[in-house]
Amino acid sequence: MAKPAQGAKYRGSIHDFPGFDPNQDAEALYTAMKGFGSDKEAILDIITSRSNRQRQEVCQSYKSLYGKDLIDNLNELDMLDIREIFRTKYEKSLYSMIKNDTSGEYKKTLLKLCGGDDDAAGQFFPEAAQVAYQMWELSAVARVELKGTVRPANDFNPDADAKALRKAMKGLGTDEDTIIDIITHRSNAQRQQIRQTFKSHFGRDLMADLKSEISGDLARLILGLMMPPAHYDAKQLKKAMEGAGTDEKALIEILATRTNAEIRAINEAYKEDYHKSLEDAISSDTSGHFRRILISLATGNREEGGENLDQAREDAQEIADTPSGDKTSLETRFMTILCTRSYPHLRRVFQEFIKMTNYDVEHTIKKEMSGDVRDAFVAIVQSVKNKPLFFADKLYKSMKGAGTDEKTLTRIMVSRSEIDLLNIRREFIEKYDKSLHQAIEGDTSGDFLKALLALCGGED
Repeated sequence: MAKPAQGAKYRGSIHDFPGFDPNQDAEALYTAMKGFGSDKEAILDIITSRSNRQRQEVCQSYKSLYGKDLIDNLNELDMLDIREIFRTKYEKSLYSMIKNDTSGEYKKTLLKLCGGDDDAAGQFFPEAAQVAYQMWELSAVARVELKGTVRPANDFNPDADAKALRKAMKGLGTDEDTIIDIITHRSNAQRQQIRQTFKSHFGRDLMADLKSEISGDLARLILGLMMPPAHYDAKQLKKAMEGAGTDEKALIEILATRTNAEIRAINEAYKEDYHKSLEDAISSDTSGHFRRILISLATGNREEGGENLDQAREDAQEIADTPSGDKTSLETRFMTILCTRSYPHLRRVFQEFIKMTNYDVEHTIKKEMSGDVRDAFVAIVQSVKNKPLFFADKLYKSMKGAGTDEKTLTRIMVSRSEIDLLNIRREFIEKYDKSLHQAIEGDTSGDFLKALLALCGGED
C-alpha cells in the first residue's frame, strides 16, 4: 500500500482532530461551497482530518447554522474532481478512507456520495488502469438478455378489452382501475389492436375517449402507452423543443439511446405527425456543437458491425491526442467517433483509451467539457457501458429530493416497459439499495402510482 503524500494529515485510522470546533468547520465548509466554484482543497482538508464522530458533529452544526443538509450540498459538487485531488494528495482513494473511517448509515451515505472506488474500480489512475481494462474486457463479452416487464397478454381478446374499456368510461364516473389493468397488461401491439376494435365496435376514437375521462399524470402515462413507440418518442421530442425553453435532457435521452431502426422510425413518425423533418426541428431549436451532435444522432446511421481492434486503437489515439483546453477540436473528434461507431466497437475504443491514458473516457469528458455537449457525450458513453444503469440513474434522479419529475419518470417507464425495464429494476436496487417499486411508492400517489407499479411489474 502506498504511503500518504508528505505532509498529509490522513493516516487511514480514526483520530480526533485537536482543537476541534464543529461550528467553525461548518462555517468553513459553507464558505468553501458558496458562490461560483468551490474550494475543493479546503473541503477535502476538513473532511479527511476529522474523526468519524467529529464529522457527524459538523453535519449537525451545519444543519443548525444553515438549515441545510451538508451531505446534500456536498452531493452537488463535482465529486470526480474531489476524488482526483484526494488520490493525488494522499495516494489512496477517498472511497477507502470513508470505508475505513466511518460506520453505519453515515458510511453508506458517504460511499454513495463518493460514487466509486478509484483503487478497486480502476477507472482513473495508473496503478488501477489494468483492472479497468479487464472490466471492459469482461463487459465486452458479457451477453445480457434484455427483458421488459410488459409482455403480450395470454388469451388476448381485443373485443372483450374494447368492450370493457367502453364500459369503464360510459355513464357517470370513470372506472380507472379497469383502464389501468387492461392497458398496463397488454403489449403495445395488442393496444393498437384494441384501438382498431374500439373504433369498429363503437365508431369512437379510444384516445379521444381516454382524454376526456382521465387527466393529469395518469392521462400522460395511459395515453403514452396507447401510442406506437416511434410516435410516442416523436411526440416527446416535439414537446422538448416547443415553447420558450428547450428540454435538452429529454432530447439527449432519446437520441443517444435509441437504435438505428428506432431512430429511423422516429423520423418517419415525426414527419407524419408534424409535417416537418426531425432534422429541421432540431436545427431551428438548438445551436452550435450541441446541434451538430443531435443531428448526427438523429440520422440513425450509426455503424452496426463488431469491433475492429486496429481502428479502435486509432480512434482512442485520436481523442487521447487532443491537447487539454482545445475544446473545439476535442468536441469534434469525440463527435466523429461517439456518434458514428457501433456500440461493440466503442467498447473497445474505451478500453484502448484506458490503456493509453490511464483514464476512463467518461471522466475525461466530464473534466474537459461542459454543458449540453458534455451531457450528450456522457449519455452515449453510459449507454455503451450499461444502458439499463443509465436509465436507472435517470429514474432515481426523477424521484430524488422534494419534488418529482413526472415527465421523465413517465417517459422512461413508458418507453422501456417492453424493452429492458426488468434490467433497469435490477440495476436500480443494486446501486441505490432500494427497489424501483419502493421508490415509486414513496414518491407518487393515487391512480398514477397504481399504473406505475403495474408497469414496474413487481417488487425486487
